[in-house]
Amino acid sequence: MKRLRVLLLLREGLEPPDNIDGMTEDEVVFAPWKTEYDVAATLSDLGHHVKVLGLYDDLKALRKTIEDFKPHIAFNMMEEFGGVALYDQNVVAYLELLGLKYTGCNPRGLVIARDKALSKKLLAYHRIRVPEFQVFRYGRKARRRKKLKFPLFVKSVVEDASLGISQASLVKDDEALSQRVAFVHEHTGADAIAEEFISGRELYVGVLGNRRLEVLPVWELLFDKKPGDQPLIATARAKWNLKYQKKWGVVSRAAKRLPKGMHELIVRRCKSIYRTLGLSGYARMDFRLDKRRLYFLEANPNPQLAYGEDFAESARKKGVNYETLIQRIISLGMRYQPLRPL
Repeated sequence: MKRLRVLLLLREGLEPPDNIDGMTEDEVVFAPWKTEYDVAATLSDLGHHVKVLGLYDDLKALRKTIEDFKPHIAFNMMEEFGGVALYDQNVVAYLELLGLKYTGCNPRGLVIARDKALSKKLLAYHRIRVPEFQVFRYGRKARRRKKLKFPLFVKSVVEDASLGISQASLVKDDEALSQRVAFVHEHTGADAIAEEFISGRELYVGVLGNRRLEVLPVWELLFDKKPGDQPLIATARAKWNLKYQKKWGVVSRAAKRLPKGMHELIVRRCKSIYRTLGLSGYARMDFRLDKRRLYFLEANPNPQLAYGEDFAESARKKGVNYETLIQRIISLGMRYQPLRPL
C-alpha cells in the first residue's frame, strides 16, 4: 500500500486531539470531534502522513495549505462552509478546480442529494416509491395541498443529521403544520418539506463505489423500550443523547426477518438511486418499510464515519474492518475521475 500525504478537511472547531489518554469512554463517544479523531487516528495507523485543516469560510487557508503540504488527496469531512450546509459542495468543486483528488461525493451529487425535494422528484420520475410531499418556501405561510394527507413529517429541505427534528416534527392538523413549518424556517433559514409519514421500520443502507457499487448489509434503527403506540422517529436526541438512548433502548443493528425478496429489492433500489443521483465515493440510503412497501426517504452522501456507528458497523458485518473501510474510501477517491474538457 502506497503511503500518501492526506489533507484532512474538517469544520473549524472540530480538530481532534492528538490522543485521548485520560478521557472516559463517554467523553470520547459524545465528543463533537469523535468522527474526526477516528478518521485521523486510523489514517495515521495506516501509515499515511496526515495534515489536519479546520475550515470555516477561508479558502485562502485551504489554497496555502495545499501549496505547502502538497497532498496526494483530501479526506473531505466538511458538512458546511461559512455556516451554510449547501456550501460544502463548493469546497469539493474548488478541489476539483485545483486538480486535487478527494474522498466522498462529487459536487453534482452533493447538490442533488442534499435537496430532499429535488432528489425525490428525480426518483419518483424513475418509479421509485417516495412519500407524498410538499415544499414550503422560506418566509411563506404553510398552505397545504388537499391531496397531502395527515399525519405529515416536517423537516428542512437541505439540513441533515436530524437537525431540528423532534416529536413535534410529526403533525396531524393544519395548525400544527403551520407552526412547525415556521419553526423550520426560523431555525434553519431554509425551505421546509412536509412529507407523508410512513409508519414502519426505519432502514439504513450503506453504499460504496464510483461506477462499480457495493451495497452493505441493511441496518435498522430500533427503540427496544418504546411504547407500542409511540411512532418511531429518528430525532436528534435519539441519535446523540445517551440518557435518551438508554431510556428508550435506542439501538441500531443488522435488520432481521425482512420480507421474502426484500433484501434483493433494497440492493437494486440502492444502486439505482446512487446512480440516478450521480453519487460517488460512499453514501447511506434511508428507507421506511411499511409491511411490504419500501419507501425512499433520503440519500446521505458522506455519511457519519465514526468507529462503532451505523456505516462502519454495517461494513464490519460484511467483513470490512474500520481500517480497511477508511483505506477503501481513500482508494475510491484516488480512482475517481471528474469530468474534463475534451
